[in-house]
Amino acid sequence: MAQAIVMINVDVGKENEIFEKLYEIPEVKEVYMVYGIHDLIAIIEADTMDALRTLITEKVRRMEGVKSTLTNIVVMSKKKTTA
Repeated sequence: MAQAIVMINVDVGKENEIFEKLYEIPEVKEVYMVYGIHDLIAIIEADTMDALRTLITEKVRRMEGVKSTLTNIVVMSKKKTTA
């Protein structure tokens, strides 16, 4: 499984629209609207690195209103469970 954390900058006023479009993509496991340098953060998973690359370059980066992305490929992760 390939995973990436993608930080996204969007056109002013497009935050909610892009947030919802990202949420509709099955490979997007989490999406956050944030304050700071970036507008949105998406956690994306795909079966292979090639599928991940294709998803980011062809779906996310080409969305109307997306100005730029910064992609971090996950090399190891560990999740805490809550009781």
